[in-house]
Amino acid sequence: MKMLITGAAGFIGSQVAKAALERGDAVIGVDNLNPYYDPALKHARLDRLTAHRHFEFVEASVSDMAAMERLVTTHADIETVVHLAAQAGVAYSIENPLAYADANVSGQVVMFEAALRLPRLRHVVYASSSSVYGLNEDVPFRETDRVDRPASLYAATKRAGELIAHSYANVQGVASTGLRFFTVYGPWGRPDMAPWLFTSAILEGRPITVFNNGAMQRDFTFIDDIVAGVLGAVDRMPERAESRLFNLGNNKPVALMDFIATIERATGRKAEINFAPMRKADVETTFANIDLAAETFGFEPKTSIDEGIDRFVDWYRGYNAKSS
Repeated sequence: MKMLITGAAGFIGSQVAKAALERGDAVIGVDNLNPYYDPALKHARLDRLTAHRHFEFVEASVSDMAAMERLVTTHADIETVVHLAAQAGVAYSIENPLAYADANVSGQVVMFEAALRLPRLRHVVYASSSSVYGLNEDVPFRETDRVDRPASLYAATKRAGELIAHSYANVQGVASTGLRFFTVYGPWGRPDMAPWLFTSAILEGRPITVFNNGAMQRDFTFIDDIVAGVLGAVDRMPERAESRLFNLGNNKPVALMDFIATIERATGRKAEINFAPMRKADVETTFANIDLAAETFGFEPKTSIDEGIDRFVDWYRGYNAKSS
């Protein structure tokens, strides 16, 4: 099929695009290459895609309606929209809230409006987040749980995106699937996330900051498993014009101190740790119930934390050796 993938220079978007191309799909990739983190990493991800003859890249913002209208007019044969572009990062949403309103709320509306202009559209798949579960304490998190107590503005904007999708299904008949990602990590990951931050500090002999005195758990999910889940959702489209939601997680939360120990083993070095109090925008635990995704499109995470961290650290060393 021909698909539009937004956030194509991002961590998840670039990996989904690569897998789609390798299985024979044509991909139009969109990204605004913003400087939230080093754009050199985004360009390096794109370099892995541009060798494919069925890949075309468009530099644009998903909140730019005129640009998205031009894109869907030029590529009216797009069948599936995979909307993964977003302003990421919980902590940064405290510093720059308008960036989140623009990318995650306005951008969601623009992409659904653009989808309406595609005569061959089958389905919109979009990125949500485990952050929508907010201050919920009952675990594992299920798609039927209430999600009206966000712990951060980032979480609030991702929940807004789900509600926007529901309205387009109800009013405009646009079938959509929202995917609640749980702490995705792996090669080509983001420099603002714990695997990169901890690995770089440990290898360079710098201390790491551990919040809530280490009393946290995360459902770390390896990128390859997430990619398989995204493409599974793409291929198993809704039977009618509805808005679906699925958790994509590893279903095996890891204690933060055990996670750090795994990086220590993979790097062969000990971490110097500075403990700090809990940040207001954080939550103590994330834990995905994935029964619905498993039943609907066969989602089955296969990568253990040990294997995943080994692969990330190997990639990190190679990438930074080439970049230095």
